[in-house]
Amino acid sequence: MLEGHSCLHPFPCTVVYRMFVSHSSIRPLLAVLLLIAISIRGPIAEACPFCNAVSQTLRQEMGAMDAVVIAASLQDDMTRNKETGEVLMKVEAVLKGSDLIKVGQEVKAIYYGEVSVGRRFMLSGVDPPDLQWSCLPVSERAEKYIGKITELPDDSVERLRFYQKYLQDEESMLARDAYDEFAVAPYDAVKKLGPEMDRQQLLEWIGDPEMATDRKRLYLTMLGVCGDETNLPFLEKMLRSTQKSTRGGLDAMIACYLTLSGEKGLPLVDELFLANQKAPYADTYAAIMAVRFHGTEGGVLPRSALVESLHHVLDRKDLADLVIPDLARWSDWSQIDRLVDLFVKADPDNNWVRVPVVNYLRACPLPEAQKALKKLEEIDPESVRRANTFFSIPVPSRETGKTDASSAVDRDSDSKLAAVSGTNRPDKPELGVHQGVVAVKPGEATAALASAAPLTMMELENGMNPWRLGYVLTLALVTIMIVQYLLLSGGAQPVRG
Repeated sequence: MLEGHSCLHPFPCTVVYRMFVSHSSIRPLLAVLLLIAISIRGPIAEACPFCNAVSQTLRQEMGAMDAVVIAASLQDDMTRNKETGEVLMKVEAVLKGSDLIKVGQEVKAIYYGEVSVGRRFMLSGVDPPDLQWSCLPVSERAEKYIGKITELPDDSVERLRFYQKYLQDEESMLARDAYDEFAVAPYDAVKKLGPEMDRQQLLEWIGDPEMATDRKRLYLTMLGVCGDETNLPFLEKMLRSTQKSTRGGLDAMIACYLTLSGEKGLPLVDELFLANQKAPYADTYAAIMAVRFHGTEGGVLPRSALVESLHHVLDRKDLADLVIPDLARWSDWSQIDRLVDLFVKADPDNNWVRVPVVNYLRACPLPEAQKALKKLEEIDPESVRRANTFFSIPVPSRETGKTDASSAVDRDSDSKLAAVSGTNRPDKPELGVHQGVVAVKPGEATAALASAAPLTMMELENGMNPWRLGYVLTLALVTIMIVQYLLLSGGAQPVRG
């Protein structure tokens, strides 16, 4: 964090919310909420597939403000207001909001870091006419950088061309901002920039054991765009390494390897992560994420080959539920017998697999699936009932514009996951819903948010992406408003207990 940085970010704090209603009139409203949620989260899937922005970019923050200026402090630590933290500053340049603020005006801004006369800041103002200012101290070089941002065109590729030069900048603020811009940029824009990328520089950054994992993910994604088969031995050596520092960003590394190797790279991924019964959970999950990427956005490997690799995971009863949604979403109906067997043999340690199995069968158009469903309902009617609840809201497919028969899987053709699971995972609490509480992280098996995208490896390690957090809060607030209305009007009663 920068000293005294008090930027105004629009993202709220984490919210954990669970509400139960017993009246059936709430169901149509919940359907509307899910559709709203999908429309809110849509653009997220278009960004860099393995990157999460650390914060708002300077460009985004400036766009959200009413006024942005460069100002110089007129006070130092001895003369400032120590009680309120206010510092008197003089506006030196107006970057935005020239109708609200002028060069030469004096303003007061709160800043608790060290202040000296002449120290320069980027001030972001909101709520005119009495603008409230947040402060970001800037160096002379950063000031020039910010000035250039205001001149960038709307074209994503042009913007990335500018930010690419600052990815490993010696000034941490610029390097972080450049990374965040790549993280939120459309993946198509990253691909278009491929011919201009410095492949050798990317290889050096990826091979640096001290490189931060989030940066390594981005550089692996970029290498997948600009690399070729000559880079495969380098990647294979890293994939086979047992050193944690070498295998940081494993999901992006596997995806990069498959991008450059094509279908012939799948046997190695199977050997190390998917068919390997001894592979750690995190490694297998990383491989699943990479396969999902290639099944939705990669455009290199056929889904018929990808599902063959995912079939290996069905042999691991503790992880099988992670890939069932993908099989359903990609219309792989060859695993009916195996999934029925998983359902029948499920024990208390992995009974969460039953709901996704039922949803897979419900999505399947084959008559064998309907026969199997009747059999499973006799064995465990409660799991079938829960699956029916999570499966009841058909969502139009972006690809077809029609309601997809497999309505429990992710309909967004740009999304990285089908969220058909709707399960409880006591061994992996980050993946689901349990004990009456909805986890705010969109995860593998969040039943109450059946259309949510999965937890990425980076979110698993570092917490929730703030964009997704805003989506969850919006959904929660709308839910609260509707339920309050129903309670006041007598339309629904809360479940007590």
